[in-house]
Amino acid sequence: MRIALAGAGAFGEKHLDGLRNIDGVEIVSVISRKAEQAAEVAAKYGAKHSGTDLAEALALPQVDAVILCTPTQMHAEQAIACMNAGKHVQVEIPLSDSWADAEAVIAKQKETGLTCMVGHTRRFNPSHQWVHNRITAGEFAIQQMDVQTYFFRRKNMNAKGEPRSWTDHLLWHHAAHTVDLFAYQAGRIVQANAIEGPLHPELGIAMDMSIQLKSESGAICTLSLSFNNDGPLGTFFRYIGDTGTYIARYDDLVNGREEPIDLSGVAVSNNGIELQDREFVAAIREGREPNSSVAKVLDCYRVLGELEKQLEAAK
Repeated sequence: MRIALAGAGAFGEKHLDGLRNIDGVEIVSVISRKAEQAAEVAAKYGAKHSGTDLAEALALPQVDAVILCTPTQMHAEQAIACMNAGKHVQVEIPLSDSWADAEAVIAKQKETGLTCMVGHTRRFNPSHQWVHNRITAGEFAIQQMDVQTYFFRRKNMNAKGEPRSWTDHLLWHHAAHTVDLFAYQAGRIVQANAIEGPLHPELGIAMDMSIQLKSESGAICTLSLSFNNDGPLGTFFRYIGDTGTYIARYDDLVNGREEPIDLSGVAVSNNGIELQDREFVAAIREGREPNSSVAKVLDCYRVLGELEKQLEAAK
């Protein structure tokens, strides 16, 4: 499997680290906004081609598939470009920043029949997989999820603390993780409400947001998001169910009493990004639909689109 990666920033390198652990995968091209960065990362991971134009990588006959870790606003257009070029594509979360763009991507996937997967990592984290396995076995049913997504980002900085060329978004990016995960664990979302705090004077985005969700199973979810949080960073998921309480922190899981749960044996790796990439490669090789295919996560973007309309109407 010969892969090109576009977007050689902090998250791009996480994918490259994961791909290193998958047999038969070769990185053949690295594309980035800066030629020097692309060349440096390409050299580090053994890619023979680097550049600043995705079209260059798409024109390479040796490229089988592309992973997009580019700015959110480019995801839908670039995913469509990859499929137009006959390449399978995994686009990092979020798929798009509008419902119309999400619909355009699924239309192209249906037209081409190519693998198009979205990086909804929470479906792959061993912690959430463990909970999902209990749900599908009929051993656990969610009553409520309480989720906190907290960062301190009053300036455009990435996960490495480096300046960003684009503006992140609580709704279309960070809420997408939880909206999709809640539906994956508890059923299709049938009710959704959102409110947001003041807009940042320079970034022009809401720095705080609160979202309520209800699924067809009757389960509810409360999601709090902030870019103003000067404290522990990341996303913390509390599952409250009929037979237990579980708290997931990325790839770790404890019960309601903070006692660790052994996740060994849940998956071949404890790294959610690596597991996500393994699924992408395996789905292409086996000619099947991957978990977190664009079709499987599409409803998340319907819900985000509805929430955006609510927030706009409230201004």
